[in-house]
Amino acid sequence: MAGDQLNVLKALDQAKTQWYHFTAIVIAGMGFFTDAYDLFCISLVTRLLGRIYYTDPGSNEPGHLPANVSASVNGVALCGTLAGQLFFGWLGDKLGRKSVYGFTLILMVLCSIASGLSFGHSAKGVIGTLCFFRFWLGFGVGGDYPLSATIMSEYANKKTRGTFIAAVFAMQGFGILFGTIVTIVVSATFRHAFPAPPFYVNAAESIGPEADYVWRIIVMFGTIPAALTYYWRMKMPETARYTALIARNMKQATADMSRVLNKDITEEEEQVRLQVVSGDTWGLFSRQFMSRHGLHLLATTSTWFLLDVAFYSQNLFQKDIFTKVGWIPPARTMSALEELYRIARAQALIALCGTVPGYWFTVAFIDIIGRFWIQLMGFAMMTIFMLAIAIPYDYLVMPGHHTGFVVLYGLTFFFANFGPNSTTFIVPAEIFPARLRSTCHGVSAAAGKAGAIIGAFGFLYASQDQKKPDKGYSAGIGMRNALFLLAGTNFLGLLFSLLVPESKGRSLEEISKENFDNNEAIAPAGV
Repeated sequence: MAGDQLNVLKALDQAKTQWYHFTAIVIAGMGFFTDAYDLFCISLVTRLLGRIYYTDPGSNEPGHLPANVSASVNGVALCGTLAGQLFFGWLGDKLGRKSVYGFTLILMVLCSIASGLSFGHSAKGVIGTLCFFRFWLGFGVGGDYPLSATIMSEYANKKTRGTFIAAVFAMQGFGILFGTIVTIVVSATFRHAFPAPPFYVNAAESIGPEADYVWRIIVMFGTIPAALTYYWRMKMPETARYTALIARNMKQATADMSRVLNKDITEEEEQVRLQVVSGDTWGLFSRQFMSRHGLHLLATTSTWFLLDVAFYSQNLFQKDIFTKVGWIPPARTMSALEELYRIARAQALIALCGTVPGYWFTVAFIDIIGRFWIQLMGFAMMTIFMLAIAIPYDYLVMPGHHTGFVVLYGLTFFFANFGPNSTTFIVPAEIFPARLRSTCHGVSAAAGKAGAIIGAFGFLYASQDQKKPDKGYSAGIGMRNALFLLAGTNFLGLLFSLLVPESKGRSLEEISKENFDNNEAIAPAGV
């Protein structure tokens, strides 16, 4: 009987979809909205930063960030995110999900504002303080990953749990799109108010002193929706699974969930006693964990790592690919704000046509098709479409053939989001026991960010032309070969996805064998 589920957890698993489910999605989702905005908006403004702080008056080309500076600006928040995922994931299992949840949001809001208020006017001062605050911004963003996923999985019913977690993560798509919209509006407003000539006409006037305000406004703007949800985060009760299974306070858990579900929940004293006595105590590095969940942790870490190598490579360097296909004219033919406007417009189109729909296809089908098959399909299609770009790459970037390139590129984003970018977030929040759930999700997410760092730092260098690399970079393997490399990364992700277990339609306690006497582990769905 040790494996019998508590009444309060049964009530949560069997609850019909109610208003509190949607409230939880919005509260957790707005954090992810801000996460995505903060992480991806920097890729929109890096060229503007290069023009403002690194333009050489004697050069015939606009300034750009040096290789090491560009890598730092793009990657430092990812490093902070990795650290935050590990730290707050562990803390969420030690102190409780709610206890830590508000602090991560405060950290994100404060550091996002501070990033836009970077000190000084020199390149060294501005970039140095920008990187410092973006690291701590990433640290707060990192905490939102394991906490939001764990809270949503522990609040949801088992029938639509995947849909609810996917809906939280889908807010990332809106965050990316919102970042492009804010950039378009701000750049267009300043461009209209302060007209500037193209760089080749007048290098100094093509930038204008107002451009320094533009990137700061864009970087800070994402704090507004996040700050508005702080009060509601603090009003959420602790999840019943933490209170009952970790804190062992059954009375508080039943009281909280009776209020949330608006129904009376009672626990049998003998059932509670058995749960408390039989509760597992083994930890993350124990033999029991490796026996039951070692393969699962390998599956979640490896697939998230491989996915993010490809996903962040594509996302952070879209603007460079858009230049090659002719969507963005040569930099010297535009003013600084014109270039920013065109970069944002191109990324908005990809987000609107590929990124956002992919997230919501996952929301619609995750509890119908299942996590395993969506992830397998996503990696397979990403591999196919990446090869479809790489093989005829020289043809696709020629004038007149850009439409095919953009369609294929958009489809890789669609199937990343209707695929492993969503499922790698969902699965770790379901398959591990409650007392290690946040920690294991944090470990899995940190593995993903390690892949993102490799993508953010590595792809920029690897994609450089073998004969004519950009100024400040050494020769790489070229864009075409880099795309082949990403296709191979996606195929490896497909192979490791065979280790991922299917969790559709099952309670969290059944999936993780929470408090079961046997040592049986759930088998991978591909076995």
